[in-house]
Amino acid sequence: MNHNVPPRPDRPPLLQRLLNVNRAEVVPVLIAALFFFCVLTALMLLRPARDALGMERGIESIRWLFFGTALATLAVNPVFGWLVARLRRLQFISATYGFFVMSLVGFWALLVLAPEAIGQRSGQVFYVWFSVFNLFVTMVFWALLADRFTSDQGRRFFALISVGGTLGAIFGPWLTSQLAEPLGTPSLLLVAGGFLLAALAAAWLLVRVVPDRTETATATASSPSTAVAHERIGGSAWAGLLAVLRSRYLTAIAGYVVLMTVLATLIYFTRLQMVAAATDDMDARAALMGNIDMWTQVAVLALQVTLTGKLIQRFGLGVALAILPVATALGFIGLAIYGSFVVLVLLEATNRAVQRGITRPAREALFTVVSREDKYKAKAFVDTFMYRTGDVLGAQAEGLLGRLGLALGGLASIVVPLAIAWAAIGLWLGRAQGRHAASAARASAFVYHPARTRPGTGSMHASTPTSTREET
Repeated sequence: MNHNVPPRPDRPPLLQRLLNVNRAEVVPVLIAALFFFCVLTALMLLRPARDALGMERGIESIRWLFFGTALATLAVNPVFGWLVARLRRLQFISATYGFFVMSLVGFWALLVLAPEAIGQRSGQVFYVWFSVFNLFVTMVFWALLADRFTSDQGRRFFALISVGGTLGAIFGPWLTSQLAEPLGTPSLLLVAGGFLLAALAAAWLLVRVVPDRTETATATASSPSTAVAHERIGGSAWAGLLAVLRSRYLTAIAGYVVLMTVLATLIYFTRLQMVAAATDDMDARAALMGNIDMWTQVAVLALQVTLTGKLIQRFGLGVALAILPVATALGFIGLAIYGSFVVLVLLEATNRAVQRGITRPAREALFTVVSREDKYKAKAFVDTFMYRTGDVLGAQAEGLLGRLGLALGGLASIVVPLAIAWAAIGLWLGRAQGRHAASAARASAFVYHPARTRPGTGSMHASTPTSTREET
């Protein structure tokens, strides 16, 4: 027997090999996944009712409701920016979620105590409120994750955390179908509020649980200390808007989001047109939309579990961001050729699966390399107002194309060039994020290397990634 054979190096644990998660990261990842599960369950409990109420006055009214939603998000942004500037992190997160819970209680009271006041106008108010609620509760979740985890961690397990959201998006419609009859529709608002409170509890746990940060100097330096995390961010209420205007990186993210929502809105209105043609009964519409939502989430889950994390690690954020534009363009081409409801469902399922399974984790990782202020304020502006601006543009474009008499073939001829520009922005963002992450890693190596750390510079506050506003 040859005793000179060197021993085999220790293999990483099974969990790390399968999921690319270190042992110290398991608990924060599970808490984040539970957080997202509660958020998406609350949203999907309410979404079918939102769509059904919005269609009460016809599809044309929804296009104008998008204007109201965009204006509402613009009005709410400085309020949120004011909260971020003056409250500690968990305080403004609690204030945001608490406001939406109280709103749900208010809608419930209106439905129960004054049902005669419910009509088309109140349905439109709920539509606008839900559209703002939808964006802010998910934006706050991802902003906290971008603040809580490093750039490397975001690449490795944001897709894994997204599985929790997908399970919630599947569970929500199922729970609606089980509770709508025995409890009644108003009670679903209270159930959704309960899930929001559970999400808030998970947010507190996520901030309180501190993983082992001794793996690498980069991982340590890229994460704020507990003391810094509890400091007030400060700054102006309009700092998010100014940051987007000053930074090419943030402007590119905003452009990516606008193009994404323009094309998603075209799909949305195409679906509404086909559903409206299929039935004019509100309950039947809600059931049909709920079924579409549930089965598309199954496709999202399959993609997240099997492909997403490996794809981002292997090809990078740029390729991950470019997949959705390509898939959308191909889907519209297929819809133009066949034009059936089945093809539309496949297009929407593919679009959502790629968007939530691949694009969303990759897009959220873009914010891990910006300053803490930009993670909340600039992200809020991009994920709410810019998102709804894309909705408005898409809704008006779809209406204009319809008035011009363009069929699905004409729609595809517009979508394809937009998708090419969209993919190009995604590829550029992937490279830019890599440059920012590398720059932050070099800065952290200088600050934390034992032989090179200067006296008084060893605080974790000094390691916060540089703001993209300094980009040339």
